[in-house]
Amino acid sequence: MEYLIFAAAMVCFIVLMMLKSFLDYKKSEKRFVQKLYKEYGTLPQKEYKPEQFENISHYFLKHKEGYYVDDITWNDLNMDEIFKQLNNTFSSAGEEYLYHILRTPCLEEEELLKREGIISWFQNHSDERVSYQFIFSRLGKCGKFSIYDYLDYLDQLGERSNLKHYLAIAGILGSILLLFVNIPIGLVALVCILIYNNLSYFKIKNKIDPYITSFAYVFRLLDAVGELVKKRVAILEEEFDELITCHNAMTGFRTGSSLVMSGSRMSGSGNPLEILADFLRMGFHIDLIKFNQMLTEVRKHLPEIDRMISVLGKIEAMIAIGSYRKAMSCCVPEFTDELFIETNEMYHPLITHPVKNDISTGSSVLITGSNASGKSTFLKTVAISAILAQTIHTCPAASYKASLFRICSSMSLRDDVQGGDSYYMVEIKSLKRILAMAADEGDNPVLCFVDEVLRGTNTVERIAASTEILRSLDKKNCICFAATHDIELTHLLTKNYDNYHFEEDIADNDISFSYKIMCGRATTRNAIRLLGIMGYDKQIIEEAEQMANHFMKTGQWHGLDEQKPE
Repeated sequence: MEYLIFAAAMVCFIVLMMLKSFLDYKKSEKRFVQKLYKEYGTLPQKEYKPEQFENISHYFLKHKEGYYVDDITWNDLNMDEIFKQLNNTFSSAGEEYLYHILRTPCLEEEELLKREGIISWFQNHSDERVSYQFIFSRLGKCGKFSIYDYLDYLDQLGERSNLKHYLAIAGILGSILLLFVNIPIGLVALVCILIYNNLSYFKIKNKIDPYITSFAYVFRLLDAVGELVKKRVAILEEEFDELITCHNAMTGFRTGSSLVMSGSRMSGSGNPLEILADFLRMGFHIDLIKFNQMLTEVRKHLPEIDRMISVLGKIEAMIAIGSYRKAMSCCVPEFTDELFIETNEMYHPLITHPVKNDISTGSSVLITGSNASGKSTFLKTVAISAILAQTIHTCPAASYKASLFRICSSMSLRDDVQGGDSYYMVEIKSLKRILAMAADEGDNPVLCFVDEVLRGTNTVERIAASTEILRSLDKKNCICFAATHDIELTHLLTKNYDNYHFEEDIADNDISFSYKIMCGRATTRNAIRLLGIMGYDKQIIEEAEQMANHFMKTGQWHGLDEQKPE
């Protein structure tokens, strides 16, 4: 009787613990759902390790074709940080697809309008959005590798056949039959075959276990599709038709998969049924056979897996874009067939308290101004706005209207130490790719950005070469935004470029900037005066001013004819 009471108490304790775990899980689910409602429209605060961006880019690398934002332009504009602002995703599929979107600006408006429909729908249907986000959170991230890394790893297994496993089963069955003919020989044969099967089992198992992770994500992918199908909405009708087709094609992958995917497989749990199942696996290789069948199914249906990743990734990316819109002061862009760009109250999305600017032009633009006055930031602001307009259909501005451009830049360059190239060599290679894009008169015009043309060489050659390069970029299918300190270029390129500038105010031995763009060329110089403000020796300032004034009047440098005493 005492034993029965003790057993009953243990059963009650186990039931209570299971009930507590279930209730705790439900509470955590509820808190997470509340968080999804509350934090939609706030910028994500995530920490990223350096290697993470390498992994996040792998979907893009697998689908890179046609025009895309190249590495130089991406790094010039610090687009990794823009991606971080946008990345309010919970799954690897959504995260990697969002990155892919930012790297591949649309050159046709139709796709952008489709994205707009999905973004706007989720913005206006919070309950459906939250239920979708919850499913994406279950799909989750892949860990330290990309989805496509895991799928590529399966290729390392090469071609696999189940013939040896079937022979192993045949050997066991044959030895059992031999028992009915000759028991001693049958027993010896059975023991030898079981020993061989067990040894070969663990050898193969250890080899395939790391690849089970690939299957695990495919399973979560199929589960996510199954859950989303139950919550299908009209705005995603085409996407769901495609998901269902791909999901149904993977039926063979799931059938009997518990033999491979069971968490208790070879776990040593002590459960009698699991111990028996493990012996069957070792002796008959049934999970190894199923693994090879699943591998064949995955390889056969890689296009379907890729499409499910793409469609799910697209849906979650659109939800993340809606959150970004709510967090920022943005507009929906308009597009025109004319070679033109017009934007009002445009600002740089990475600056905490940005100064907003307007620009309206169908011509190339040359920007002058003093150091730190805002030239480079303005170029980046226009470039980022154009990319965001053609990717997430969202602009950090009050309004944006422009052509659908191919966008590239040459701005934040540095010496290529590993490649052995000087700054000048890096610069001329970077400019050459822009010239090649502008020379390719495709269906879409080019919008390019050049900061301080050929700063890596001497003044005379820089001005001569810069003039011809910028003239070459002033084509009927190209708008070039260029910034320079060389006032000479504003005169040499008067017929080709509209002149704009930024100014500074110096008062009470202090300097301030408005960061507002103005029409015309710059008329002030501040580099030497800044030396004085920073406390340089007065004689250095005076001598430098005299030399500069002499050059401005005569076009010659004072002191070039003086000989250094021996």
